[in-house]
Amino acid sequence: MTPAVPPDAAPPRVLTIAGSDSGGGAGIQADLKTMLALGVHGMSAVVSVTAQNSVGVHGVWDLPPEAVRAQIRAVTEDIGLDAVKTGMLSSAALVETVAQELATMSVPSVVDPVGVSKHGNPLLATDAVDVLRRELLPRATIVTPNLDEVRLLTGVDVVDETGLRRAADALLALGPTWVLVKGGHLPGDAVDLLTDGSASYELRSPRLPRIHTHGTGCTLASAIAARLACGDDVPSAVRAAKTYVTGALAAGFPLGAGIGPVDHAYLTRRPAQALGPTRETEPAEPVRPMASSD
Repeated sequence: MTPAVPPDAAPPRVLTIAGSDSGGGAGIQADLKTMLALGVHGMSAVVSVTAQNSVGVHGVWDLPPEAVRAQIRAVTEDIGLDAVKTGMLSSAALVETVAQELATMSVPSVVDPVGVSKHGNPLLATDAVDVLRRELLPRATIVTPNLDEVRLLTGVDVVDETGLRRAADALLALGPTWVLVKGGHLPGDAVDLLTDGSASYELRSPRLPRIHTHGTGCTLASAIAARLACGDDVPSAVRAAKTYVTGALAAGFPLGAGIGPVDHAYLTRRPAQALGPTRETEPAEPVRPMASSD
């Protein structure tokens, strides 16, 4: 539940640093919709502009690093923020710029290491991968890769649930505090593994036979950032975010000739269809209670 905000007070503030999706289903657009739905004030630093629709990405134009840095500083030096989320950072120069800016912040950071679009279009330059590993991941409170991004960053190929732990360990070795390995591409239930190397949580939700899934990863990372900004600890933020995304995915709708988006406004449009909480299962090994990582 989002904390009530007095009428004369600003809501929690979240900055997204990501690319723009002209089709409105992913990227900056999905981030801001998610933040609004979850009761926080979304702000943005656009790093790239894409020509994108339901059938693919037709062009990508990066902004100069100094333009990205100026956007970030305009927000942080005046408005301030309570959490930050990064998404598509297509070039090595942009990854390095954002990593340098994150180093000056003392708020939770969610890194969504976007490598490939929903349609299979590459969104991360080859020479940016090592910079992302070396400069950005060590600054992350939590990193949220899917299995393709796990393979890109670590070389670990996950083919079933038993591989999630190996993937998480390989990612933790790169320096983030928490890792959420998203197993949505595996058969069976949608199973994600959240761990900081000591505490571990398996988050399960039913497999939904949906084709309109555009923006799922951006939405999840933004929802985590929104909940962290509201004061949740990492496990609580991830549980709440997955519940929100599962509902948005269930309510996804057709748009254009290809893959439609999840419905970021489903809680407003269809409150009776809001889903219950995600099931959480504990792994066989003991886990310890975690304090907030804010």
